[in-house]
Amino acid sequence: MPDNTNPIEQMKAIQKKLIRFMMKYKFALQEVETKIEILQEEFQLLHDYNPIEHTKSRLKSPESIMKKLLRKGGAGSLADIKDNIKDIAGIRITCSFISDIYRISEMLQSQADLNILSVKDYIQNPKPNGYKSLHILAEVPVFMSDREEAVCVEIQIRTIAMDFWASLEHKIFYKCNEAVPERLLQDLKKAADTAYELDTTMEQLQQEMEEIKLAHQSDAREDYQLLIDNQQFKIPENLLKLISREG
Repeated sequence: MPDNTNPIEQMKAIQKKLIRFMMKYKFALQEVETKIEILQEEFQLLHDYNPIEHTKSRLKSPESIMKKLLRKGGAGSLADIKDNIKDIAGIRITCSFISDIYRISEMLQSQADLNILSVKDYIQNPKPNGYKSLHILAEVPVFMSDREEAVCVEIQIRTIAMDFWASLEHKIFYKCNEAVPERLLQDLKKAADTAYELDTTMEQLQQEMEEIKLAHQSDAREDYQLLIDNQQFKIPENLLKLISREG
């Protein structure tokens, strides 16, 4: 029997499927972004220190997805795309220090609604070109109007120095079709090692400054104030005693 479906209706149906497919990755990214924002605010309020310098999220375009699929041998359905391309949704967290990377990683991995698929530590085991970062693949529950679906998000966590190196490396070698001379690859690796030396030096300085701060901390009690959302509250003495009894 001939297919009498209107071509315009066919195109609308295809467009609707693609929009729905991309929307769930957008929503998954928003879920992870919210988690990170909560961590940032918690650190700022409770520890007076924010280990996260900034974040950047992105969705692969349909064109980029298809190019990657072709490199992998193609796919026959949207389900195949979901199974084969794990970085359609990605978020990069840039931290101040190396220890912050593992701190944030542990916090994210401990969240019950994140299903951790894999963790790749390119800091302890850098790529041959010198690339360093911590990669987490996590499934995030996305609640649509008619279903719940687990959607994969790639989370990259790195320091400012690692991010600087990776950004410039990408600009230098992006779409480089010709073989890169060995000398340039060696220089690139040296630059990555230099960036890591900077990270370790700054980490050591930060630890020493923390020790100095602790040594000079005052036990004065007149500073019992609570600051939330730029509002300052005085803490009643009986509330202080109640909290103290909880240990």
